[in-house]
Amino acid sequence: MTPPLAVYLGKQCIGTLTLHLGDSSFFTFEESYLNMPKRPTLSQSFLAASGEVVLVAKSTRVKLPPFFSNLLPEGHLRDYLAKRGGVNPAREFMLLALLGDDLPGAVIVKPLKDSSTGESTPEYPNSLTDVKPFHFSLAGIQLKFSAIVKGNGLTIPADGVGGNWIIKLPAQNFSHVPQNEWAMLHLASAVGIPVPETRLIKLDHISGLPDLGIFRDTQALAVKRFDRGERGKRIHIEDFAQVYNLFPEDKYGKVSYDNIANMVWVLTGEVGLTDFIRRLTFTILIGNGDMHLKNWSFIYRDGCTPELTPAYDFVSTIPYIPSDNLALKLSGMKEFRLITMEHFKKLAIKAEVPTHLVLKTVQSTVETTLDIWKTTKKNYDLQSDIINRIEKHIDSLLIVRR
Repeated sequence: MTPPLAVYLGKQCIGTLTLHLGDSSFFTFEESYLNMPKRPTLSQSFLAASGEVVLVAKSTRVKLPPFFSNLLPEGHLRDYLAKRGGVNPAREFMLLALLGDDLPGAVIVKPLKDSSTGESTPEYPNSLTDVKPFHFSLAGIQLKFSAIVKGNGLTIPADGVGGNWIIKLPAQNFSHVPQNEWAMLHLASAVGIPVPETRLIKLDHISGLPDLGIFRDTQALAVKRFDRGERGKRIHIEDFAQVYNLFPEDKYGKVSYDNIANMVWVLTGEVGLTDFIRRLTFTILIGNGDMHLKNWSFIYRDGCTPELTPAYDFVSTIPYIPSDNLALKLSGMKEFRLITMEHFKKLAIKAEVPTHLVLKTVQSTVETTLDIWKTTKKNYDLQSDIINRIEKHIDSLLIVRR
């Protein structure tokens, strides 16, 4: 049997991941974690309505349990890392063992030490430098690296671990994606949505990048990590695929924005709900068709209490995919153009949240966003055709034209 993996939340060992015959994996909590008087939260998916930890978990075959599966990169990013580390990309247990030093949030995964010797099991590499991948284990599909500030630029550490910035590389098939995201995040901040610190940086100002081919642009987007604090302190986060205990491939279909509104209201109250509705309205206005479950997250600044993370992955997708729609349903509707105040009213009723608060937030967000966009759009480093397509999208929206 493959030796187990120890799962840490910060410095606390909270459980064990075990791989059984048939490539099925199983997670169990440590008694010491369960008995803690003020237990830090791993995930809402492990909590019952009473707040107690759910001890019974199903084993999963080939894939890890959903919470851990969502810590891993997807798509070409996964294939690239797995190849560098000599791991089958489908075997998530081994991939997590490889990438466990620098996962999103405060989760760390290490080979379980032998109780008699104190040494890690020899079946796993003792460090990432043993396999020398370019290490960027941040979840998601886009090519991105964890980096540190060095002088006027950024540097990817030799072992890939410990960076407090994320470098998001330009796309190979779409132009000005970093500039697009930078502009939308700055617009969001002006509207009153919390966002992380960002900067546009030339590729030749980033040291340590592997040769990944030719990109459409010469600039990348650097985003300061909100899951890292002073001196590398790890701050726990979980995305909403983890919250709902869903695998990454289910991030588009099994949950609606109505469901999320209820979850946010119950766990974060009026402040959180207002923030969520403002972000959702902003998403419609800019035409962002990629706000799926993995692009909404909770952060646990005190280790226990959830609040929405700063907004991220705010990109206007309409300029690249003119027929794009919302990633999730809003009161049964996904088509940007056809969404009205009535859909938000239905959301409030279904989510059992204050209707007046929802409608007031939608209205103020529409008015504020359009006013700010009108006066600042020329200040962003965006191609004129991207601006024109966003303008055309805004003009088509019923929620604006009302």
